Amino acid sequence: MGGLSIWHLLILAGVVLVVFGGRGKVSDLMGDFGKGIKSFKQGMSEDETKKDASMADSAPPLSAPTPDMAPKTPINQG
Repeated sequence: MGGLSIWHLLILAGVVLVVFGGRGKVSDLMGDFGKGIKSFKQGMSEDETKKDASMADSAPPLSAPTPDMAPKTPINQG
């Protein structure tokens, strides 16, 4: 117990090959992950602009208040 067996060494060699081997598999994975996040953010911002545009089209025009829109509270005359 306490020493490294052949299985420990094989697992360690496999991890080293995955991390440092080939043409940078981990960096390729992280690049794809970053592209996915960027695409997600772009899709969310497109949804927000569509939502803002549809809300602007459906909003009623602003107008000055009329006397019937005035508050109906009595004024205290001290």
